[in-house]
Amino acid sequence: MRDDTRLPTSPGFWRSPLRGPWFTSVLGLVLLAGITVLFVTGLVSYAAYNPDLSPVNDKTPDKGILGFYLFSWPTDPHWLYRVNQGVHVTLGVTLIPVLLAKLWSVVPKLFTLPPVRSLAHALERISLLLLVGGALFEFTTGVLNVQLDYVFPGSFYPLHFYGAWVFFAAFVAHAVLKVPAAVRNLRRLRAREPVSSQESAPPPEQELVSPRPDPATVSRRGALWFVGGGSLLLFATTAGQSFDGPLRRTALLAPHGGPDPGSGPNGFQINKTAAYAGITAPETDEDAWRLVVTGRSGTLRLSRAQLRELPLHSAALPIACVEGWSTSDQWWRGVRLRDLAALVGHDDPPDVFVESLQRRGAFRHAALRANQVADPRSLLALYVNGESLTPDHGYPARVIVPAAPGVLNTKWVARMTFGETR
Repeated sequence: MRDDTRLPTSPGFWRSPLRGPWFTSVLGLVLLAGITVLFVTGLVSYAAYNPDLSPVNDKTPDKGILGFYLFSWPTDPHWLYRVNQGVHVTLGVTLIPVLLAKLWSVVPKLFTLPPVRSLAHALERISLLLLVGGALFEFTTGVLNVQLDYVFPGSFYPLHFYGAWVFFAAFVAHAVLKVPAAVRNLRRLRAREPVSSQESAPPPEQELVSPRPDPATVSRRGALWFVGGGSLLLFATTAGQSFDGPLRRTALLAPHGGPDPGSGPNGFQINKTAAYAGITAPETDEDAWRLVVTGRSGTLRLSRAQLRELPLHSAALPIACVEGWSTSDQWWRGVRLRDLAALVGHDDPPDVFVESLQRRGAFRHAALRANQVADPRSLLALYVNGESLTPDHGYPARVIVPAAPGVLNTKWVARMTFGETR
């Protein structure tokens, strides 16, 4: 089988003259830096949900020791989640051509015979299986989530979270084994581009070089420029979702890209419409809707008119979602959360449990930490950009908190229980 060039187990089956230690090493070092940033920003994004605060925020139960890094999410700077998630999603999409090129460059090694030469080689093959499978799984589920196309079974949150740890563990093991060789290859060849398919290299790297290469149609540097061009194109058609103005029109691959929806003060992105959430006009009518506020001293039922009579404050804050899209700062106006807490006997703002009129779906309930409630910019917003909220933006009232993920800025608020997070 090893000598039959019709089979992928034969080195002669792989004819591309591009494969070799230099090409693979460059791609590997780019992925080393990029995937490390992806992993860190992914963990930070998960911490932003405050999963240790309340079961309703924890979409990844039984995480055990994998949640060792969790911390109370801050409210400063107010753009923290917007930048973190924009980097995470945009970088993930940008790295797709690099990942595919890297997998293509090393595919002959997946068919090397014998499949196991020693215990160490067996462990390396297992780590490689986890690495390749984990990479494809993480990038695929991430892209599907960004596109709001949940075709994979199960919840995105635990699948992506646990998959990230498995993948990154294999990635670290692989990096420890391969980075020294990659650095040596680049140092050895930095002064010239290798053009010969028979260039000398250590045995593991030499497996990538075809013994019977086809004639070259492009140089290896040319191939790298092609991969880089693909990444640049994906970057240019994704990054704009984190900006407003003309740049947003370049976000062709983002479901929230293009021009702002509608026009006027409420003309900015949304993730979930009132119709999608099952919110009806009769239940949000000003004469029918009441906000139930519960705390140490009892329960209050406040109409929208009564809320307008309380001291109103303004804050300029963005909306940022896990899918990577965000808005610029919108001008919100409403009642401070800490003032609502004081109305029910909490002079020192506690945690709060927020419930929406939405009856089904994730994050119809959310919990906020005391530091988020205490921030003077944290509001139960009634207005945005000088006008009342529209139904799609949470009318009659919604929460807005600096630096919080969009799903924690609950829309169509029905009840707030201070001092409880359930």
